[in-house]
Amino acid sequence: MEISFSEFLLQLFNNNILLFITILTLASILVNGWTDAPNAIATCISTRSIRVSWAILMAAVFNFLGVFLMTIINANVAQTIYNMVDFGENYRDALVALCASLLSIVIWATAAWSLGIPTSESHALIAGISGAAVALHNGLSGININEWIKVLYGLGLSTALGFTMGWLAVKTTELIFRNSNRLKANIFFKKAQITAAASMAFMHGAQDGQKFMAVFMLGIFLANGQTVSNFYIPVWMMLLCSLVMALGTSIGGYRIIKSVGMNMVKLEKYQGFSADMAAALCLLIFSITGIPASTTHTKTTSIMGVGAAKSLFSVNWTFIKEMLVAWILTFPGCGIIGFLMAKLFTTIF
Repeated sequence: MEISFSEFLLQLFNNNILLFITILTLASILVNGWTDAPNAIATCISTRSIRVSWAILMAAVFNFLGVFLMTIINANVAQTIYNMVDFGENYRDALVALCASLLSIVIWATAAWSLGIPTSESHALIAGISGAAVALHNGLSGININEWIKVLYGLGLSTALGFTMGWLAVKTTELIFRNSNRLKANIFFKKAQITAAASMAFMHGAQDGQKFMAVFMLGIFLANGQTVSNFYIPVWMMLLCSLVMALGTSIGGYRIIKSVGMNMVKLEKYQGFSADMAAALCLLIFSITGIPASTTHTKTTSIMGVGAAKSLFSVNWTFIKEMLVAWILTFPGCGIIGFLMAKLFTTIF
């Protein structure tokens, strides 16, 4: 099924629930750009390779490009998220439950931002819609286990591979530049880190943009009383979601930048470059294979790997413990909120 922008607008003004879903989806994308995308530029800001204002502008542009271009090239991540749950055949209840799950994401992400803790909006999204599906079916029959296995792969790999790639990247960089003039190397890595941060911002958009577009498409199909296993994401949706994510990124998210770029590990320019390139490469692999990974987990664990390569004592483990608690709580927390709000909303509406 394909839907034009004019058809979408017509449905939007004739279906209040679809209007609410659209608002919540775009709000979730905005919050993602605001609270999650700053991870991409945190290291280049902390090493003073680029001014904050220019870094935010760069991240906004490359988030936009990542969402738009990667979706055209490969939309495997969107397909995985779309097919992960089944909201059943009562399309009105399904739409209401989807609203509840999206609201749970906004609540969770905003609360984490207020505390300056980088949590995964990807995991919040997955948990929220899964909790809502469980609420509708009163059990796990609404969960597609095969697609959820990819989610579990992403959960484990984004952490383990991020750390490992970060460690390997910085060790390789140190080996290649071991005999280089330090001043010249610093000049090189100041420019190289900006390129690496742009790559990371691009891959953030590529991964997270597709996840939210999948939910957007699900809402449109449910509003039309249809469910399909395969779909085509229209260009107007790519542009709309890209622009909203870029807008969210442009707002800033300075608390997250400080937490990720300064509180975990004190990085030099070559270390920041290594962390960004390692994380971007990991996310590229996940995107091509259709595995919905956490951009937050991938970037932060790559920074941990870079720090650990120097010394375990160079890593702020106290802050990381607080962050890990937030990570662990995201799945059950958002799942429960999505479940309870879906039950509440379907009862009221």
